[in-house]
Amino acid sequence: MSQPLRKVVFPVAGLGTRFLPATKAVAKEMLPVLDRPLIQYAVDEAVEAGADTLIFVTNRYKHAIADYFDKAYELEAKLLQKGKNALLAMVRGTLPGHVRAIFVTQPEALGLGHAVLCAKPVIGDAPFGIMLPDDLIWNGSGKGALRQMAELGAREDAGVIAVEEVPHEQTEKYGIVDATPIDERSARIRHMVEKPKPADAPSNLAVVGRYVLPPRIFDLLEHTTTGAGGEIQLTDAIEALLKEQGKVLAYRFEGTRFDCGNKAGLVRATIHMAMQDPALAPVVREIAATL
Repeated sequence: MSQPLRKVVFPVAGLGTRFLPATKAVAKEMLPVLDRPLIQYAVDEAVEAGADTLIFVTNRYKHAIADYFDKAYELEAKLLQKGKNALLAMVRGTLPGHVRAIFVTQPEALGLGHAVLCAKPVIGDAPFGIMLPDDLIWNGSGKGALRQMAELGAREDAGVIAVEEVPHEQTEKYGIVDATPIDERSARIRHMVEKPKPADAPSNLAVVGRYVLPPRIFDLLEHTTTGAGGEIQLTDAIEALLKEQGKVLAYRFEGTRFDCGNKAGLVRATIHMAMQDPALAPVVREIAATL
């Protein structure tokens, strides 16, 4: 795990049913927070962490993400012709020149673990990141969550999983860890369980959408049977990794997480980002004052 993080997997094959009917035509990862889609925030975080190869695990029907990161010849030509250089730079800057995007199809929706397994041929034998774009994690001008985790993983030669405390009654929505604290932000995981009922949960420390894992996880995923929800769960494979290697860390990242997999989280993220913009913050305050 002491190798630098170069590759990141984005499981984006989900149907986004919580945002129907919009997601009938628009991938949920393309839903905007102000003028940038969710996927752009995740990609920027991955690139900041050092990634130069981004693997998008998608389904056969979703083309919007590939279109978004592709070159838009007609649009760029018109912006260039009209001298709109700032907009042109923005359009060209969705993916830095040194970063490549690879698209892998998940043939059947068999769970997060299966989606990650689909990326195995691309990853090779180095540690890699996994990011769920639904979880927008914002740390202002500080280090992004994935970079924090990659640095910890390299330093401690261990897998790292992002965690956050959740209300105890919500444990059945998350993977939950039982961990021994190391310092203020990191802990050594003893046990993990996927979506336990509150009465069975070992803690209220929930796994959220960032992982840094060794390539060994693929071999374990190949032997992971279906778990919660009848799906191949990444949590079950990490639990097997724990038993085998004994060292996976839980990390309380610096930053604010917005669960944009639901409408309330997307609204919160949009308001938060608007408040960071000097031009939009007064507008938000004005609207709030009239409510």
